Amino acid sequence: MLNDRKKRILQAIVEEYIETAEPVSSNTIVNKYEKDFSSATIRNEMAELESIGYLDKPHTSAGRIPSAKGYRFYVDELLKDDNISLEEIKYIQSKLETKVNAIEELTKIATTTLSEITHYTTVSIGPQTANNIIEEIKFVSLGTRMIMAIIVTDAGIIKETIIKFDEDITQEQVETLNYMFNNKLKGKPLEIINQPMEEYIQQEMNYSINVIRPIIEQLKKVISEDEELYLEGANKSFELPEFKSLEIARNFVNILDTKEIILDMLNNGFAEDINVYIGDENQNEELKDFSIVTFKHSIGNKQLGTIGIIGPTRMDYSKVISVMKYISKKLNEIENDENN
Repeated sequence: MLNDRKKRILQAIVEEYIETAEPVSSNTIVNKYEKDFSSATIRNEMAELESIGYLDKPHTSAGRIPSAKGYRFYVDELLKDDNISLEEIKYIQSKLETKVNAIEELTKIATTTLSEITHYTTVSIGPQTANNIIEEIKFVSLGTRMIMAIIVTDAGIIKETIIKFDEDITQEQVETLNYMFNNKLKGKPLEIINQPMEEYIQQEMNYSINVIRPIIEQLKKVISEDEELYLEGANKSFELPEFKSLEIARNFVNILDTKEIILDMLNNGFAEDINVYIGDENQNEELKDFSIVTFKHSIGNKQLGTIGIIGPTRMDYSKVISVMKYISKKLNEIENDENN
């Protein structure tokens, strides 16, 4: 258990290193943070913090830098989560109050806003849709052999797709399709569309399989599409000192190019929390040089999407978590208002 002085020194070293990217000396701590103690006293405390794993000492410097264990203690015990300015609050409000037609659009706006304020790379995915309940399926004629299908779910997800036919479709048939598909699918989960349904629907409709099959196939396709990833601010990371290392820069590019890594990263964690993974805490070996911070936004038990930041372990956790908490709060307010 760290005493109060060690906690203050560790907090000072973490915050100084985040700001400067330079190892922190005992003189810096005395001059800026702990003026009542001598450099010798601070050096002894820093040596103890190093011996129990909270600090590391680079070979080329007399100063210390936080270890992964030090960052973890800082995030769990010392971090202030109100590191957000009034200007930043107003900016977030103005962005998130933009009228959108679908939850995915709101997630994308939040992702961009988070990157703009924190200056880190942000990634996000919309909600997993398989368990969403179908509220309506709407077919709109676009010509004699083409219709648009629009699927609306209880979570506000809207999916659209174009369906083409080898035979003419009349407006009366389109209206019948609207009635029959809603009669069969409304109130049921999207995943039911992945089941064989041609015969199921054709039994009650006097249409050929050439009409029903392309509708089912296209609906299946749009429902089972890969989760869409949003990425913002990748270029900002390369301005950080850590990315002067060719190995780290190359690894970062590979991570952003590998969808499976990003999806695994975003799908971890708990819905009610902001989740922080530092260095070796990440399960994927390629993420060992980075920190990941994510949060999921939801209404009740409905997951509406996950937003995350990827950056160096020398991340400004206080800023990132403060901004994430406020964005998460605003998203919940907006989504609850829209569902009341």
